[in-house]
Amino acid sequence: MVISVSGLTSQAALNLIDRTRDTQMTTLRSEAQHQRAAEVFRERIASITTPEQLVEDYEVYSFVMNAFDLEDQIFGRGMMRKIFESDPGDDTALVNRLSDARFKEIHEALGFTQSGGTSVTPNFSDKSWQDGIVDRYFNVQFQTQYNDQNETVGTVMEFREKLDSFGSWFNILSDRTMTEFFQTALGMPSQLSSLDIDKQAEMLEKRFKIEKLQDPKEVEGLIQRYMIIRDVNNPPVQATSAAIQILNNTSGQFVPFTLDIDAVNFSGSSTLYR
Repeated sequence: MVISVSGLTSQAALNLIDRTRDTQMTTLRSEAQHQRAAEVFRERIASITTPEQLVEDYEVYSFVMNAFDLEDQIFGRGMMRKIFESDPGDDTALVNRLSDARFKEIHEALGFTQSGGTSVTPNFSDKSWQDGIVDRYFNVQFQTQYNDQNETVGTVMEFREKLDSFGSWFNILSDRTMTEFFQTALGMPSQLSSLDIDKQAEMLEKRFKIEKLQDPKEVEGLIQRYMIIRDVNNPPVQATSAAIQILNNTSGQFVPFTLDIDAVNFSGSSTLYR
């Protein structure tokens, strides 16, 4: 079980999580249900050589799906098999017609099919590869449990985890959660998601050069703005004064700021298929 951050501002909650992360991850990895799931994965994954075998082994398949935050798609085994068998070099292939970046990530990680449609027998016995999947599984479990308590904090944790993979705005826009993060942090309305993706990328680039993501100060600035705006729009349940809490930094001083927040919040839109 993770610690409770209910009633804390997002900044206070994130600070607490960061200070105790190592201890919490050790506890999470030792929990019986997760420990057994990881052991089963390691014991059986090496014997799997095809997408069909993977989706038929429900325990191993479920573990892998959870590692890529695809728990909501576990029962779509027929679709997942087709994704694994998709030719990544074919624009009409199923894996390339799905706008959700998670499907491409799991396809690339498992590597059952190469460009050109060639079937491959992956080396799932590679310990470093197994470690990578297991680490992803526990990171997702950790983030999910905090996301359930504070969605803002969960999104920031996910942003941090994915930061190194942001090669272009198109890559970011294929991820619904990350799109919401940047739209909020940059003060852009979520209704922009209804525009053509090229136009969205152009507008985001004008507002924030993607190269700035290599600068830790710029990254921290995005995180701070995102949490402030989200806490203003969604005050912590037990907070007595959202305005005071978001102004209260770690030194106990008050920092003046101006927010430019749209009066109307629009719900984001997403489409599974392009």
